[in-house]
Amino acid sequence: MSGVLAGMGELVQPITLIALFAGTLLGLIVGSLPGLNDSITIAVLIPITFGMPREMALGLLIGVYCASACGGSIPAILLKIPGTASATVTAFDGYPMAQAGKPGEALGLAIFSSTFGGIASAIVLLFLSPFLARQALRFGPPEYFMLAVLGMSTVIGMAGKNVAKNVLSMTFGLLISFVGMSTQTGLIRFTFGQVSLLDGVSLIPMLIGLFGITSILELIESIKPNQVEMGDTVRSKQRVRVKLPDWEMRKRLLPIWLQSSVIGNIIGIIPGAGMIMAIFMAYGQAQRRRPTLQFGTGVPEGIAAPETANNAVVASSMVPLLSLGVPGNSTSALFLGALTIQGLKTGPGLFNDTPEMAYMIILGFLLCNIIMLPMSVYYTNILATGVLRLRREILSGIVLALCVTGAFAISNNIFNIGVMIFFGIVGYFFDKYKIPQSPFILSSILGSMMESNYLRSMVYANGSLSIFVTRPLSLGLVVVSIIFIAMPIIKSIMERVRAAK
Repeated sequence: MSGVLAGMGELVQPITLIALFAGTLLGLIVGSLPGLNDSITIAVLIPITFGMPREMALGLLIGVYCASACGGSIPAILLKIPGTASATVTAFDGYPMAQAGKPGEALGLAIFSSTFGGIASAIVLLFLSPFLARQALRFGPPEYFMLAVLGMSTVIGMAGKNVAKNVLSMTFGLLISFVGMSTQTGLIRFTFGQVSLLDGVSLIPMLIGLFGITSILELIESIKPNQVEMGDTVRSKQRVRVKLPDWEMRKRLLPIWLQSSVIGNIIGIIPGAGMIMAIFMAYGQAQRRRPTLQFGTGVPEGIAAPETANNAVVASSMVPLLSLGVPGNSTSALFLGALTIQGLKTGPGLFNDTPEMAYMIILGFLLCNIIMLPMSVYYTNILATGVLRLRREILSGIVLALCVTGAFAISNNIFNIGVMIFFGIVGYFFDKYKIPQSPFILSSILGSMMESNYLRSMVYANGSLSIFVTRPLSLGLVVVSIIFIAMPIIKSIMERVRAAK
């Protein structure tokens, strides 16, 4: 309880609250701009937060992370152009509802559902993170090694029919994690004579490239001669007034909100599972729950399910990061970099050494989702149209300038700009060939964790692999990892059996 009070004391400081409000507004703006997302923005903001007090810096980043998922629904509903990837499913029913003369109702459903899912995930973060952190004190090198293996096995288990592409992406990430000097053996690997690579590939420039440069290339590619800009479309429309769901609609959608929140929270906690998986699962379960409705024609459930799930993933993805030191997705991986820059160590040490900061982050997510509701309504009513009028050429230039500045500012090293460009090209081809980026990012972060803890385990056990199955926690993680890896194999066999019949 003392930690919660200390965290609240840090959160209610004026500078922290101002940063949280500013981050929430920025997140809404970023989310509503096609081509931008929370990952790009946080990657660009991290170097800017170097000189900020840690409370201010984290408040700003929390606001961006929470609000961007909600902001992506605005262009998805009005223009059928998702502002973020997480808003893709929202467009299925949001745009038809808007075309049917109910844009205000569709936007109100999206905003209210996002808020519901966000608050639910913040509550899960509040209660589950400290519990997992206490359990993590029992972790040794074998457990941390198997935890990293579990994180990557979930990628395979949740891959569906894209197992080969997920494994390819994950393998490339592991190779990247081995670049530099080994902290255990002192061997220099894959540096190609570059002194700047001795410490490994810098995380932030890599992520800026994967998200920022890739989005620029895609934006440029999408610009066609004589193309009608989306701003022209918006200008031709009347101003939209948001209408939040009434009491009857809330009673109707409550089961969908609860179901989608559970799905989003579970998927968010699993490292590498991703927001896209959560929203599609929530949408599919909503269809099963309401089979009589024609989804894709503008039904409220088709908006409520994905919007609840996407924001439920946000705070819950921080659970493994804060409690175990394992990022749940690419954006929480960026948070890992931000926390490190601010001198904070994730995992059990965060709650033991700096409980006030741990609980400030958790309560920050809860407060951000509360203030997001009125701010989203205000933003959508007053500012959204103007923001959407930005031409793509101008948008690309702004993003490029911010990306270059952000990559260079990490260590004032021009080599990081080259790293950014390289991974921008990699990310572009990943998207072209439908290779998922999440396994690559996750494995590039967890690879060093796997290596160091494996070597420590071998030293502790005199080279015996039995240490991974003779310790209860490690054995449990082994079993769960095997289950996740076996899932696609079993599913494939069952599908073949059904086809044979």
